[in-house]
Amino acid sequence: MAGVVLAGALGLTACRQDMHNQPRYKPFAATSFFGDGRSARPAIEDTVARGQLHLDQARYTGKENGKDISYFPIQITRADVARGQERFNIFCSPCHGRLGDGHGMIVSRGLRQPPSYYDPRLVNAPVGHFFDVMTNGYGAMYSYASRVPVDDRWRIASYIRALQASAAGASAGASQNGAASPQNGAVSQNGAGQSGRAGGLQ
Repeated sequence: MAGVVLAGALGLTACRQDMHNQPRYKPFAATSFFGDGRSARPAIEDTVARGQLHLDQARYTGKENGKDISYFPIQITRADVARGQERFNIFCSPCHGRLGDGHGMIVSRGLRQPPSYYDPRLVNAPVGHFFDVMTNGYGAMYSYASRVPVDDRWRIASYIRALQASAAGASAGASQNGAASPQNGAVSQNGAGQSGRAGGLQ
């Protein structure tokens, strides 16, 4: 008998739903509770926003109209390229190698080798592609959005372009004066990057 009473008591306690089921309004539903009839309430006076709106689509996504952009949406200086090299060596070289040839530390330990930045597919890829991959990940690579700030991702992309330009200049020989074609947001050895819109190496 005592067992039945105990089981019943435990069952009743499990039925308590205090604070579990609360009335709520669907988004933008009308209500008679507030004088203006709106369930969605405006922010109170002097509210401080958390974060900011990212209205510059090219800068924050690397895309325009759903396509990778081919220019740098921020001004790129030599200091930015140097910063990009520093960030590249920290975050990218373990997989891609310091030279960007895909022979990073992980490859020597038996993990999957990433593609070389000197592959024609990546040489001809718009610069927005690299930003998008750093932001969202690609294949076996995970997103670095939480680790690398937006502008640093563009700086890393500028350093990748510098690596590609250096290799292109070396292969072209003296007849090309060591300069790579500044296409798709490229940065050439003589310091002249694509100047479209906000981009370019200063």
